[in-house]
Amino acid sequence: MSQRFDAVVIGTGQGGAPLAVRLGKSGRKTAVIERGAFGGTCVNFGCTPTKSYVASARTAHVARHAAEYGVLVSGEISVDLAKVKARKDEIIGASRDGVEAWLRHADNVTVFTGHARFTGPHTLSLTDRDGRVFETLEADEIFINTGTRAVVPTIDGIDRIQYHTNASLLELTTLPEHLAIVGSSYIALEFAQVFRRFGSRVTVLVRGERVLTREDADFAKGVQDVLTKDGVEFRFGVEPSRLESADQSGSGGVHIAFADGCAPLDASHLLFATGRRPNTDDLGLETAGITVDRHGIIAVDGELRTNAPGVWAIGDVNGRGAFTHTSYDDFQIVAANLLSGDGHTERRSVDTRIPAYAVFVDPPLARVGLSESEVRQGGRDALIATMPMSRVGRARERGETDGFMKVLVDADNHQILGATILGIEGDEAIHTFIDTMTAGVPYTTLMRAMHIHPTISELIPTLLEGLKPLCVS
Repeated sequence: MSQRFDAVVIGTGQGGAPLAVRLGKSGRKTAVIERGAFGGTCVNFGCTPTKSYVASARTAHVARHAAEYGVLVSGEISVDLAKVKARKDEIIGASRDGVEAWLRHADNVTVFTGHARFTGPHTLSLTDRDGRVFETLEADEIFINTGTRAVVPTIDGIDRIQYHTNASLLELTTLPEHLAIVGSSYIALEFAQVFRRFGSRVTVLVRGERVLTREDADFAKGVQDVLTKDGVEFRFGVEPSRLESADQSGSGGVHIAFADGCAPLDASHLLFATGRRPNTDDLGLETAGITVDRHGIIAVDGELRTNAPGVWAIGDVNGRGAFTHTSYDDFQIVAANLLSGDGHTERRSVDTRIPAYAVFVDPPLARVGLSESEVRQGGRDALIATMPMSRVGRARERGETDGFMKVLVDADNHQILGATILGIEGDEAIHTFIDTMTAGVPYTTLMRAMHIHPTISELIPTLLEGLKPLCVS
């Protein structure tokens, strides 16, 4: 059976679901295809479940330190992981069901559950879980929003031991005695702090000599210090070379050996947080002539068009951002350009998007635009200012003064080049910089704004008062 549509959206993540609804609203006969759980990575394995765990971990942390605030809590603070998981499941279940109901009730939208594969430039076959083709779809406009999956490195013995990715770790109901984490970027560090605060011993195995290699060294060290204070252990300059089953008090586990002769490590659980790969290898993209790189990332232009006419790629699969907010912005860019008669007048491009993101350790690390090292590498004439969070009244009142702020400004036109905040509520305060940079106004606009007291953001004008020339060696 074959059906003809005006548009087909493959995937119901943070870009695909709203795009399908918007296309249907514009009058296009639209099909949306989901082969797994509605809502994509964010709802099911990413932001929503992990941030619910971050909230539970912070609650345990605050309870343990309650006496410092004059609050007496009797008895030992412990975490029931089964209840933490049940709370998480309830939250993501509501979100997942909400996305599916939204799509199924949207005007001009037909929902299909199955796996989509290109059979031509504008034709798709749909298969069920048994691999049987049950439908063929045709459309002039096709949008790919299939997300990513965890990458697990090839290590001797990995096929003989139990290990976890971010998805499977969230299904545990018993707290790990000792969690070893391979990786040292965002996902790795968030899980490290969460499970340490839950009560597990946690060891982070770092391939190089520092965590968070995309960040300035001072911020990377700041995050490491925060996690070390929580009791997270770090081993630097190590890389697993062999994995074997290990018996820890009858609980099973894994024995990790290292190629450089470092002492081996025994752990009850092993998590790989070593990157992600686009879900593009089983879509038949070659049949449609769609270009991908060696990592499976689909090449797109500024308007997120692939090299194949009438085909777009949005979200993590296009390599232009790997966050929920960049995926949603992809949707907004495509909708603004494609549906110009739907109240939109200005064409948009991902090429002008200002990168911004946060690492949701506690306190969070939030960043927009260029880092200090990137500005230095560019050799441009710039100003810089830093301020410790200990100067912020709100942070002192909360008893959470870890971290600092940093901002860089173009010395000639006074435009903000970038800013980073490691500190309490930094993930919210960073938006003062994001909005100012997006507006294209000089930093003095932000300095002259009156901020509410007591907040984190109110010290940003004071931070800017401390700007001084950045010495470029």
